[in-house]
Amino acid sequence: MSRRFVLVDVNNFYVSCERVFQPRLESVPVLVLSNCDGCVIARSAEVKAMGIEMGTPWFQLTDQARKQGITALSSNYTLYGDMSARTMRTIGRWVPQDDQEVYSIDETFLDFTRQPRVDMTTVGQAIRTTVKQHVGLPVCVGGGASKTLAKLANRLAKKQPRWGGVCDLTVLPDVELEGLMGGVNVTDVWGVGRRLGARLNAEGIHTALHLRKTDPRRIRERYGVVLERTVRELRGLPCLDLEDIPPKQQIVASRMFGAPIYDVDELVETIQEYMARAVRKLRHQNGVAGVVGVWLHTNPHRQQDAQHHPSASLPIPIPTDDVGTLTRAAVAVMRALHRPGFRYTKSGVMLMDLRAKEHAQGDLFAAELIQPRDALLDTLDRINGKWGRGTVGLGSAGLQRPRTWAMKRDQLTPAYTTRWNELAIVHA
Repeated sequence: MSRRFVLVDVNNFYVSCERVFQPRLESVPVLVLSNCDGCVIARSAEVKAMGIEMGTPWFQLTDQARKQGITALSSNYTLYGDMSARTMRTIGRWVPQDDQEVYSIDETFLDFTRQPRVDMTTVGQAIRTTVKQHVGLPVCVGGGASKTLAKLANRLAKKQPRWGGVCDLTVLPDVELEGLMGGVNVTDVWGVGRRLGARLNAEGIHTALHLRKTDPRRIRERYGVVLERTVRELRGLPCLDLEDIPPKQQIVASRMFGAPIYDVDELVETIQEYMARAVRKLRHQNGVAGVVGVWLHTNPHRQQDAQHHPSASLPIPIPTDDVGTLTRAAVAVMRALHRPGFRYTKSGVMLMDLRAKEHAQGDLFAAELIQPRDALLDTLDRINGKWGRGTVGLGSAGLQRPRTWAMKRDQLTPAYTTRWNELAIVHA
């Protein structure tokens, strides 16, 4: 049976989320900034047309933004995460749960192989209409005989208005398909990128069509099995199936500070908060951690400052998901790393040696303490799940007060969908 994949991708996701609740931003040049309002991480079509590149530092754009009416917004991850979840649930209505793979915050694959009579163009238009109506976000849909072709079709649907936002390559004759692929740069093929694309260009492979027609065995010899699979996928031979998101092998929580920190007690606060965030992810994947890592950074761009970039890790005798145990370990490492007099601008924690909780070896002499402790941790999870992240926590991580080191987000919009006091208000 021929495989039938669809990729649904939200257009300009971060910007589109902001526009749902601020209609005045429609057709206005909008960009979204990274942590601490550092650099550009998302651009509207209007900003792209101005030639502004991803990663451009915000301080270099302030004059241009004022002159050209560009609206800059701080990244609102709470809003984006909730809008992503709503979008993926809405899209998932068209297939059984096993036939959907959430690939990223704004992309999901659907497998219609078990629905051979479904017209993917008709379904694609229905998905576009429904997501726009129910969530407010614009999406494009691409269909193909492999995931790589579905990704390519999605790009065509987004870049070429004649498709009306939906491009199904499975219904095209080979001549037309190859004509389309001849207009796609090889660096725009899923998994190729600029560095690999430069090597391919040197061998005369400039387009997706060139890559499709290259001998897969030759590609494997020169570039490896991953690119060989891409060639076969471009030929309509699926090598990549839908996958469950694998458990993370490492969990990291880190942020730049909104203001530099000199005091060790304030650094303790950052470690406690970041560890609470990391443990929440650990427990979500039902895992335990056997090693805790910590690092501190000063600002390398301030050459006038003394620099200090230490890091260290500490094994945990009994792998655990206990936020108290892991936080105490991280704070102990941080105190050992800290040196007075340095202007720290960033800290972070990492959980390593992760394994499934049901497979972890326990402690015979502490067995009677595990069940009550698990009940306490489950209670913390339920409270924070109901009333919002950070409602309760360990030590200063549970304090609801302003912090001088908190991430700088001067242009932050309301959460809109996850906080009662920030719900959008519609005036009649």
